[in-house]
Amino acid sequence: MPSSVGSGFHLRVPLRWTAVALAKAVSRTVIRVTFAVIALAFARPVFGQETHLIVITGVEADPEDGAQFHKWAATLIDAAKRKDGVAEANILYLADKPDVDRARIRARSTREEVDKAFTDVAARARPTDQIFVVLLGHGSFDGHDAAFNLPGPDLKAADYAKLLQKFGTQRIVFVNTSSSSGGFLAPLAGPNRTIVAATKTGGERLDTLFPEYFVEALTNEAADKNRDGRISVLEAFDYAKTKVAQVYQQKGNVVTEHAALDDGSDGKLADAMFLESPRARAAVFASVADPAVRALLEQRQALEDQINALKGRKASMDAAAYERELEKLVTDLALKTRAIQQLEKKK
Repeated sequence: MPSSVGSGFHLRVPLRWTAVALAKAVSRTVIRVTFAVIALAFARPVFGQETHLIVITGVEADPEDGAQFHKWAATLIDAAKRKDGVAEANILYLADKPDVDRARIRARSTREEVDKAFTDVAARARPTDQIFVVLLGHGSFDGHDAAFNLPGPDLKAADYAKLLQKFGTQRIVFVNTSSSSGGFLAPLAGPNRTIVAATKTGGERLDTLFPEYFVEALTNEAADKNRDGRISVLEAFDYAKTKVAQVYQQKGNVVTEHAALDDGSDGKLADAMFLESPRARAAVFASVADPAVRALLEQRQALEDQINALKGRKASMDAAAYERELEKLVTDLALKTRAIQQLEKKK
């Protein structure tokens, strides 16, 4: 006769089974169910993940300065909501002059409010979510420490490094578009992080062109180098870096900024990170007319999810096993990307 164990799980148990046999059967079932739940958790589709955007504009040198910072920030935020589907509740915008745009700006970009913003997002973000931080403004470097200039006391690179520690498992994109931002690269670098700076060192102290073109890249299909309908952080970085170099060349000026990116994997992680929400990703796949291309895009997305899940398990894995699995997945990802590009070229 049948016997039920727990809610939702049913075992057919012959009467001749002993209590010990029944206990073993139940134990095996629980173990199998537990592993299944764990597997599902790691294989959870990307559509369960969310992106949290924090935009900070720094202290203004003059009203024209502030207007430019706000224009870049507003363009970025509007694109994130409209094009990339990031929920408004997941966007925090801090600025020197909040009264300029109360509809978008949450608070003044003081040291205290920046700390509060990171704390609030850390409290809401789920373990597999993505945190996307963009700094627009002026930076400084005293020969030892790089800082992003805020109204009131500045926050140094070491301060932002502490703020990022609030996110233990989430993937992080941190973009500092200011002068001297290269001084942020080493202090902020770490696993599951992509750090972008408008300059390669803290010593490049002049105002940068990089923010204009980085924001433009995230809103311009021309930055979509592999033509997959999405603009990765690496694609936006490459686009902005190229545009900056062209401007200096056209004007015949000495180049005073050299953008840099550190993701610990020669751009592989940055190429798999996007300012977008699950809804936007689903829409991109649905809009692809060619079923072969659509299938390849979905397969590549699955590989990206597996890589992200693997990175999340790195601390609990044997180092050699981790490297073997990562190498296989990254290779498969590269092959899938190549297949997509080959199909696109045939059109």
